[in-house]
Amino acid sequence: MSLHPPILAPSILAGNHSNLAESIEIVADAGLRWVHLDIMDGHFVPNLSFGPQMVAALREVSDLFFDVHLMLDEPHRYVDDFARAGANLISIHIEPHYPIAETLEKIRALGCQNGIVLNPGTPADTILPHLAEVDLVLVMTVQPGFGGQSFRHDALDKIGQIDRWRRERSLKFRLEADGGVDAQTAPLCKEKGCDTLVAGTAFFKAEDRLKFAAKIEEAPND
Repeated sequence: MSLHPPILAPSILAGNHSNLAESIEIVADAGLRWVHLDIMDGHFVPNLSFGPQMVAALREVSDLFFDVHLMLDEPHRYVDDFARAGANLISIHIEPHYPIAETLEKIRALGCQNGIVLNPGTPADTILPHLAEVDLVLVMTVQPGFGGQSFRHDALDKIGQIDRWRRERSLKFRLEADGGVDAQTAPLCKEKGCDTLVAGTAFFKAEDRLKFAAKIEEAPND
């Protein structure tokens, strides 16, 4: 059972790249509050997406909560830019070598919520030193870099472990899953404690986005 009401954060990466403002509008029209923005540098992950200028442009046309996920080798160099661009929450990965604790603290100082992210092959205990300092933990349920991948069921145990630590330590961070989340896998994540779910392809290609969003955001005991 989740500690927080479930939130669906559609990934704009799966939207129409020729008109991302329209994709943002689709998210809002579905009655959703969050949108997930994947920032890729072509180094930490083998793909490129967009930078702070695009985030700033989208902020001009939207008041949605911007859940910004930095898939960068050196995220500490860019958190200022994304905070100024209008991010509400900035998540950074545990895997690269950089000053993680200081970067998390800086994100908070910039007026944003912060998050820590771990890839499918990264052990859960690598984020233990940071759990008390974050607003969100993001568990990747695919290898990051490309949309449309299949959900990795081996990530469910990791989600469950992080939720247990959260409860044992009376922490309040949100627990997010990203990758291959759809109508079948979202309930599995919620059963393990996830309260925030990123869906890209499944949301934007849904025949009825309103129905899809309502299903994902329903409480586990509804």
